Amino acid sequence: MSLSPEAFVAELDAENRIALDRIAAAACAGAPDPGLSVQKLLLLALKNELEATECAAAWLPTTKEVAVKLALARQAGDEAKHYKLIQARLSEMGVDTSSLDPLASGRSPLLAYLVALEGTVARVAAGQFTREALALVRNAEFIRFCRAQGDEGTARLYEETIQPDEKHHHELGRRLLLDLAVSEEAQAAAREASQRVLSMAEELQEIARLKTGISRAPGC
Repeated sequence: MSLSPEAFVAELDAENRIALDRIAAAACAGAPDPGLSVQKLLLLALKNELEATECAAAWLPTTKEVAVKLALARQAGDEAKHYKLIQARLSEMGVDTSSLDPLASGRSPLLAYLVALEGTVARVAAGQFTREALALVRNAEFIRFCRAQGDEGTARLYEETIQPDEKHHHELGRRLLLDLAVSEEAQAAAREASQRVLSMAEELQEIARLKTGISRAPGC
């Protein structure tokens, strides 16, 4: 039996929050690796932003709902804007990224999952609603790390420009889900996609921490 769209989205939000709180706690657990720097994390952010741009763009041609098409177009533009802003910030810090290929090491397993995802309700749940909520949590930890490193410029970039965009994407995902998650089947697809994104994100975060000492990385 399906819930009302409002009840379902509230329930999914509460379920996601448990995982997001756990991910946030793991992201800032312990002292950061001595080799970790804002510049290093910003280079990782370029890959995240490029992947987010690709994901939104990849879904556009096979999405029928006009409202969702427009949301994806807005998101693709925002993520591309973030890429350029981060690239400019790195340039200010003396890091030349003009010849950098952020995807040279391959696309992430999360992007591969998202691009292959079928169905608008699952895409909205996985992308705007869940992945962007994850970005908000990760960016908040990254902002704290920047300030701890004395980098107020990068902290302000995220706090004043990138985070408001990500919040807009997440809230837009919430509104779209209220229109899309109206049946038991749609709600099951949305919940499965959302849970899968958080599970993969948590696993990949732990792998990065153990293998490379990466923590406090921003989202997209």
